[in-house]
Amino acid sequence: MKSDAIKKTEEQVKNEEQEVIGLWKMVWNNFKKNKLALFGLVAISILIIMVIGSYFITPYDRDATNLINAEQPPSFKHWLGTDELGRDYLTRILYGGRISLTVGIISVGVSLILGILFGGISGYYGGWIDNILMRFAEIIYSFPFLPLAITLSAIIGVRVSVENKMYMVMVIIGVLRFPSLARMIRGQILTLKEQEFMQAATALGISDTRKIFRHLIPNTFAYIIVNATLGVAGAILSESSLSFLGLGVSPPIPSWGNMVTYATRSYVLKNMPWLWIPPGLCIFIAVMSINLIGDGLRDAVDPKSNH
Repeated sequence: MKSDAIKKTEEQVKNEEQEVIGLWKMVWNNFKKNKLALFGLVAISILIIMVIGSYFITPYDRDATNLINAEQPPSFKHWLGTDELGRDYLTRILYGGRISLTVGIISVGVSLILGILFGGISGYYGGWIDNILMRFAEIIYSFPFLPLAITLSAIIGVRVSVENKMYMVMVIIGVLRFPSLARMIRGQILTLKEQEFMQAATALGISDTRKIFRHLIPNTFAYIIVNATLGVAGAILSESSLSFLGLGVSPPIPSWGNMVTYATRSYVLKNMPWLWIPPGLCIFIAVMSINLIGDGLRDAVDPKSNH
């Protein structure tokens, strides 16, 4: 039979798991009270549905050209007009949304993986492991993001194909943005590993890997989700900036960032607003909505943050 001490430690671990479930319920209940956050959730959901459902919204192919109809204003046939090659602009914007949102989400995924690994291992083990991992993260964090991203994109971009530039942008943004998340996770784990449920896990003989990824990291998920949500908005802006400068996603692959480059032509800026206002508006709606959701999640995780 199991001793009373072991039973007690198992109960402590189970209680810790129940507390994690209770935390998520609390976060959702607090989030629902924030009207702006719910508005952001609805807005970004509609945008995502339109982007994913582009097949049903527009009958045109993404790259189908028709020079006879080049640079036509909005009409019943082409709701947002056409570009300089006669391509339907609404179709391009919807497909460009897929690229921009995908870059934002995947780059944050890269950042999460690195941040969790660096922060979790560094916070749990401490010592020389902590010093090596955190010094590496701090070196990256010490450089201004945009100049470093531009430099890396310019150096790496000449060596990759147009199709692969999208993946290059994902990796660059993800790698350059992970240090802040790693530092946050490390700080949380330094506190959590001294609590009783971790002493109970040690008494049960649970491995270090399971302690980190089964018991410590889940207790930081609320903060990770907030960071990731706000990170998607930042990644979309970063991709848009790089693509606008010609260092990110390159034509003929559309993205909201490279579509805004039409505004650099003075004639288009003055006479063809349908070529630059819609993609700019999409960037604004996506980033604003995600930021509202992120602020709502941050307040839901820590209701006292407003006071």
